[in-house]
Amino acid sequence: MTEILNVALGARSYEIKIGPGLLAQAGALARPYLRQKRVFVITDENVASLHLENLREGMAAAGIAMQALALPAGEKTKGWPGLERAVEWLIEKQVERSDIVVAFGGGVIGDLAGFAAAILRRGVDFIQIPTSLLAQVDSSVGGKTGINSVLGKNLIGAFHQPKLVLADTDVLGTLAPREFTSGYGEVVKYGLLGDAEFFEWLEENGPEMAAGDEARRIHAIRRSCEMKAGIVARDEQEQGERALLNLGHTFGHALEAATGYSDRLLHGEGVAIGCALAFELSMRLGLCPQEDPSRVREHLAKMGMKKDIADIGGDLPDADGLIALMGQDKKVSDGRIAFILARGIGQAFVEKQVDMGVVKAVLEDALRGKAG
Repeated sequence: MTEILNVALGARSYEIKIGPGLLAQAGALARPYLRQKRVFVITDENVASLHLENLREGMAAAGIAMQALALPAGEKTKGWPGLERAVEWLIEKQVERSDIVVAFGGGVIGDLAGFAAAILRRGVDFIQIPTSLLAQVDSSVGGKTGINSVLGKNLIGAFHQPKLVLADTDVLGTLAPREFTSGYGEVVKYGLLGDAEFFEWLEENGPEMAAGDEARRIHAIRRSCEMKAGIVARDEQEQGERALLNLGHTFGHALEAATGYSDRLLHGEGVAIGCALAFELSMRLGLCPQEDPSRVREHLAKMGMKKDIADIGGDLPDADGLIALMGQDKKVSDGRIAFILARGIGQAFVEKQVDMGVVKAVLEDALRGKAG
């Protein structure tokens, strides 16, 4: 039942394998990329407690020795202290340029371990084994690695493509429901940005997928990865089309910063709210049909997700404060905030000339709990 996709990047091309039971096969699948029968795994404490021994057994079955570092779970690990700990551990273990680092975890670990590999000895190869839905459909694919600054998310990093991505769908069964639906924020993004038929499929099949239907999960992960792989192959370093993958992120990253990158708002939840806000903004600018923002929010609600700023709870900055946080986004160019807007579901585009007065009005209404 394993699905295989290719990310076509010439000499840096690699495969994404999706399906159940891949941890048990990890050693055999990683072996072609190893010069020595050893790997160095960076993970987090939650993933380690649930899955590290399964990965160790999968590696040992192919005669591969494994050493592992487990960092604290959570977004706060994705900063300078976490990166320093990972890099110094790899140096202490005498990792060579010909070795392989394995990023074994969700988006935080994938980004941090990938960046550690990118800068260690000016570049060590790595393999992504994503364990969250969010990481399987988005952050493990495309070579974006990095850490957060105190001033904003993902502002420090490098493009460093993995050699292989192994998305074992069995591990999704151990995710808490909120973690799964957070990842779903990135899944629904793909339909909203470029595939209206996929969004319609999600409207019909999303609840069953969330409930554990394996075939539906594999289909959703494959289609998400397929869309991302195609975009990355055409625009690896985000000079144009790849920016579409940031639908929902300009708003979402500001909300994550406003909540201190805490459990108040998970990344995929911020993306989901951000997508709803992007469609609201698009509608108010006269770009998309009036019913689209409501349709987006209705689907998110059906999936049990946060869909509005009011769903976050607690104190938040005012509209001007949120706009200031957007100003730290890495997509700012020539001092202007780039927004991903839409002419309809599946029809996203990049716009750098947005009336910030309309943005402010959208945020003010959202903060008051008044959508549409």
